[in-house]
Amino acid sequence: MANNIISSLGGGSGIDTSNLVTQLTELERAPQENRLNSRQEKLEAQISAYGTLKSAMSEFQSMLSPLANPDTFAARSVAFPDTDLITPNSLDPGAQAGSYQIEVLDVAQAQTLVMAANSDKDAALGASGELSIQFGTWTYASGNPDTFGVNADKPALNIEVEADDTLATLAEKINGSDSGVQASVMKVDDQYQLMLTAPSGEDNAMSVTGTDDGTGTDATFLQGLNFNEAGQSAGVTETQQGSDAVLKINGLEVRRETNEIDDVIDGFNFTVNKASIGESINFSVESDSSVADQAIRDFVEAYNSFYETAKNLTGYSKDENNQTIRGDLATDGTAKSLLSQLRSVIGSEVEGVESGFTALTNLGIRTELDGTLSINETEFSSAMNDNFDLVADLFAQKASSSSSFLEVGVGTRGNGAQPGSYEVVITQDPAKGELVGADIQNLFDTPLDTTGGGYTFSLEVNGVASSTITLDGIYNSAEELRADLQSLINGDSNLKSSNAAVDVGFDAVTGQFSFTSREYGDTSTVNISDQSASMDALGLGAASGVVSTAGQDVAGTINGEEGFGAGEVLLPALGSSGYGLNFTAKPGSAALGSFTVGFSRGMGGELSSLIDRFLASDGAISTREDNMDNQLDGIASDREDLDRRMEQYETRISAQFLAMERIISSLNATGDSLDGILDRLPFTAQNN
Repeated sequence: MANNIISSLGGGSGIDTSNLVTQLTELERAPQENRLNSRQEKLEAQISAYGTLKSAMSEFQSMLSPLANPDTFAARSVAFPDTDLITPNSLDPGAQAGSYQIEVLDVAQAQTLVMAANSDKDAALGASGELSIQFGTWTYASGNPDTFGVNADKPALNIEVEADDTLATLAEKINGSDSGVQASVMKVDDQYQLMLTAPSGEDNAMSVTGTDDGTGTDATFLQGLNFNEAGQSAGVTETQQGSDAVLKINGLEVRRETNEIDDVIDGFNFTVNKASIGESINFSVESDSSVADQAIRDFVEAYNSFYETAKNLTGYSKDENNQTIRGDLATDGTAKSLLSQLRSVIGSEVEGVESGFTALTNLGIRTELDGTLSINETEFSSAMNDNFDLVADLFAQKASSSSSFLEVGVGTRGNGAQPGSYEVVITQDPAKGELVGADIQNLFDTPLDTTGGGYTFSLEVNGVASSTITLDGIYNSAEELRADLQSLINGDSNLKSSNAAVDVGFDAVTGQFSFTSREYGDTSTVNISDQSASMDALGLGAASGVVSTAGQDVAGTINGEEGFGAGEVLLPALGSSGYGLNFTAKPGSAALGSFTVGFSRGMGGELSSLIDRFLASDGAISTREDNMDNQLDGIASDREDLDRRMEQYETRISAQFLAMERIISSLNATGDSLDGILDRLPFTAQNN
């Protein structure tokens, strides 16, 4: 009887309690682990789907760049004949359209001087001093250089020569300058000679003066390089004169310093190869709307491809077996919102475009019931042929001003500027620093002789002091002196290294020289110092009543809010609606009242800007991905918690089974004892 009881409890059945504990633990774990697996699989699928969505967005955005670029709608084509007279180099968007006839009368040449013969190019010259090169125009008498006119727009070049310099190192110093002069050492008949080649053009010929400072061993070397009005050294030979390229364009004669010409026909760069008098080249520059046409069609195709991908991710689609498939982002509110915002921009009017074509529908681009775009070819062709400028305004970024006195630009922060109309009022004109000398009207009744080094001064421009500047010429007019002053000042090494420069003027009415900084703003200044006594004759002496006036920054408001002036540029206040735009004011703009400025990013710019915000490191997609990553981290933490709970559960039921086995073992022992007792009890019935 006891055995039956024990048997019913399983004590004698040899139960595998270890396996039973494992199975019970797995049964306890399974539903919780399945929920974690399901959540993890969903999150990983969503993360992968966002990767697909971002890739589709980026691909679509790449097709928006041409649409947002005004150059796409200013494309040009040229039909150029096969000729060796002229080589076309480039045709810029917006190039001046028209029909042209070009005749090449002459090509540009660079003046070349050969000088300084030496038997060893690496031998020290022993000369110490300065080699000064000025640029300008030579006039010739009987084929020989006679008089020299300084090119005021070309800064002089001053090279310090040291006693241990060689022909090779002297050439290196010249080539290391930004003057455009090319120096080389040529071997001719067992002698090495220095060859200098000026920039091409008649006004870029060289006047060379060598000045020895008396500290070297060869006091004659630098003087032997002279090629100036005072005389040409016997050792210097002009092997080629400087000349301009001369062309007739549609009958109009034009001259240029170089054979590479980019400013005769605006936007068309070409190279003149040789002269051919009497032979003309005929060609046309035309607008090319096919570039914009293709860009728009690519945009429609790219949007439809993107939309199909996004719709499949955020909605439902059919597989090849016509089975409904739910997208991995079908329940994701962020993804659905992004797609909705893009669709809204596609179907809305473009901000900042107040008239003309304001939406895609104006040129025949429609949104179909399935959300894709289609092109009505009849309406599209009509828009492209008849209203191409309006099409450009619809798609491309545009910033415009009501006056040429105020230019508007888009800075690196342009994505933050709000499209629309702005009222700009200039309350203070920008100004440049200026120095004005005293009256010297009668100075040039006879030539002014400054040779001998008695006319010296230093000029400080925008806070940068020049080295000592010395006049050393004979001037027949104020214009000659003005040109020489500007060339010498702007050629000073201290000023050049700081990009400080001046424009020198002479007022024939007042008889005054003026020195005006080329920069605007309150840091723009011009001051003279260390003048020699002779400078009084030029109205620039210490006691001459020289007047120096500092420049000033532009000041004004944008939509009534005070802007920040920096030179001639007015910037909107940080964080304002116009921040990202910049306004360049010309002197005189303060007297013109208010200016109206319009800004639009166009459809291409609006969509690209929206996608930039979506894909930004702090954008909606990144925020959502961070959230999902955090959830995955949470699942990993939940798994660790589950492992700990299951370990505790397994320990607990193992202990319970162990206690049960001990009880069963005790019962087994008791049962064995009972069996013996029953056998010995009197009067107990026994089965035979």
